[in-house]
Amino acid sequence: MTYLDTIKKIKKKQFSPVYLIHGTETFLMEKVKKQLIKQVMPNEDKDTNISMYDLEEVAIQDVIYDAETYPFLGETKLVIANQASFLQTKPDKTGVEHDLEALQAYINEPVDFSILVLLAPYEKLDERKKVTKLLKKKSEVVTCEPVKEWDLQKWIKDIAIPFNVFVEDDVIPLFNQEIGTNLSMLEKEIEKLALYVGENGTVTREIAQLLLSRSADTTGLQLVDAVIEKNLSRAIQIYKDLEKAKEDPIALIALLASQFRTITHVKVLKQKGYSQQQMAQQLKVHPYVVKISASRETSFHLEELRKILNIFAETDAQIKRGKIDKHLAFELLLYKLIHIKTAIA
Repeated sequence: MTYLDTIKKIKKKQFSPVYLIHGTETFLMEKVKKQLIKQVMPNEDKDTNISMYDLEEVAIQDVIYDAETYPFLGETKLVIANQASFLQTKPDKTGVEHDLEALQAYINEPVDFSILVLLAPYEKLDERKKVTKLLKKKSEVVTCEPVKEWDLQKWIKDIAIPFNVFVEDDVIPLFNQEIGTNLSMLEKEIEKLALYVGENGTVTREIAQLLLSRSADTTGLQLVDAVIEKNLSRAIQIYKDLEKAKEDPIALIALLASQFRTITHVKVLKQKGYSQQQMAQQLKVHPYVVKISASRETSFHLEELRKILNIFAETDAQIKRGKIDKHLAFELLLYKLIHIKTAIA
């Protein structure tokens, strides 16, 4: 079951006796856990009937014993166990012996006064293990995977709801540029914007441009724009700003090369008759990235783009072979890119 489906059920107080929450998006895992605590447990019972365990330190049979013990002065007990590494193909070495048969017996016949939550923050589980198969069959399995770029708008709108603010659609591309799909960072930025606009306020593009934290990726886009505009002084100034922020020239070369590689791919696909939506699917990037690249590719001939990519490769190789200082190499790279544009213009 997806994260959103589970959250909807929990908010309706439709609980399962056993949950398996797994995946690498820990932000979502924490959200499910917090929502369970909020909806399952009355405030007066939270100090006495919520148990938290680390399975790297406590055996699963001890967790099961707690789940089978009646709640203290309450109707329901919530038992949460993190780091269920025994569900992996190669469990972490912790020195704790887990009795998985005890867990399997509990999954088959859980008590009606406890909710058991197993957290497995791992990319893959061992599907061949009996306990994994049983959990997938008889518990509510919640998959918390990293967010895809094309789903970013939905997530941003969802994150903004608790802060009682509205995020305009044309702000979404800025979040994609500046923050990407890091949900934890997105929540922090939205919280900051919410404090600025106030309850029931609207986050406009102008406000977001003013307040959003800047990233090297976005400045990379600005460098591309400077090259397209043949504005060498602006390109050098952007680089100097990045240098002050201790950005590594080698990483910046890779970043710029990635931008121009996408522009090249978009130009080739456009010549083949692909729509922007088809390009996004083919390149596995956000449609906005394709839209921006499509607006930029018109400034370049295909042969010119190939020369630019060769310049990136040659510059990177010269730096790594120790033939030139990386800071000087990056400035020379900008000169070469601008020179190509000037020569063809």
